Amino acid sequence: MNTHSRSDEVRARTRAMVLAGVRGLTLAVAMLPVSILCLVLTLLSIALIPIGVGLVTTPAVLAAVRAFADVRRRLAAEWCGVRIETAYRPLPEGANPWTRTFALLRDRQTWRDVLWLPVDMTAGFFTALLPAVLVFYAVEGFALALGLWRAYSESPDGTYWYAFVPVSGPLSALGAVPLACGFLFLGYLYGPRLLTAHFRLTGAVLTPSQAELAERVRVLTETRRDAVDASAAELRRIERDLHDGAQARLVAMGMDLGTVEVLIDKDPDRARALLAQARQSSAEALSELRDLVRGIHPPVLAERGLGDAVRALALRLPVPTEVSVDLAGRPEAPVESAAYFAVSEVLTNAVKHSGADRIWVDLHHTDGMLHATVTDNGRGGATVGAGSGLAGVERRLGTFDGVLAVSSPAGGPTLVTLEIPCALS
Repeated sequence: MNTHSRSDEVRARTRAMVLAGVRGLTLAVAMLPVSILCLVLTLLSIALIPIGVGLVTTPAVLAAVRAFADVRRRLAAEWCGVRIETAYRPLPEGANPWTRTFALLRDRQTWRDVLWLPVDMTAGFFTALLPAVLVFYAVEGFALALGLWRAYSESPDGTYWYAFVPVSGPLSALGAVPLACGFLFLGYLYGPRLLTAHFRLTGAVLTPSQAELAERVRVLTETRRDAVDASAAELRRIERDLHDGAQARLVAMGMDLGTVEVLIDKDPDRARALLAQARQSSAEALSELRDLVRGIHPPVLAERGLGDAVRALALRLPVPTEVSVDLAGRPEAPVESAAYFAVSEVLTNAVKHSGADRIWVDLHHTDGMLHATVTDNGRGGATVGAGSGLAGVERRLGTFDGVLAVSSPAGGPTLVTLEIPCALS
């Protein structure tokens, strides 16, 4: 049993060594040109900001750098179990190039990404290459002993140096075998650790400070608390609507039916009138229950998704509303529900307060973000202040790390943009 377990352990460590070598070689060879390109483009784009060209190119270049860093974060987690945290500041969609550029340049996480590039090109390159060197250099040593030395014997001096061992013939090629075994043994012991060290170096540069993480935790704590408060308020609303609406009607209907039992023989006409009244009360109670259920989670949202649910919502508005949807799939149910009710609240505000005679809604998904934009041609002046409906929308989105941006100059138009990070299924 111990022999079998030992054999399994050796096989597992050997496999880990080979994987570390292959992955390290991939990182060193494939990622080095990308790091150099990203660094050159970043420096060039920032240098062109004073003449205006950089205002257009910098957001795209920094987005590419962020995507490259995200790839390395994902590989660190998948290959070596090294988690690298992020603390990017959200950027509202629709901001002008000047605002987006300087918002990115004020983000500390962006500068960590940029500073990581030269580290990845130097120390990161060598720490990624070392596991591959230990594995593949050992393979070369064994290949020399098996006959590869002949390819080097035809060179002008007829000698090939394998590390510090000169190889010029079959006997000297055999001298490379002990050295190759040494490299292989080092790779067996330290190859996976060296690859982990590469990702830990990456994490040391990319991971935000404890102060930033603490701020992130504080924001998340507030949004979760807001979510709990919103859920409690929603529960109280449902209880109130049931008590004041459907429950009251059902009680009245029960009383009417009790009276019918007394009058059915004495006064049939009066009993029939009360039965008709009870039937009307049951229909009204059923309608109120349907409205209540629709307010909790509209059936069209569950059955047909966010796009059709917003279209159905727009058809019930008194203001003509155009809805444009470009979604290749559906987000998770909680995100979909939050987005629906957020759009519903924004549309309600537009109808009640803007004085608009036209509303436009746009839904699309790009770069891992669900975007919803509501535009009206009303009087403007909308704000995300305390007590406004938009403040509630902001709290709802904050539960999912979403953001709300409002552009509403006096005289209009009003543009409300909602963004929620999510994936589509």
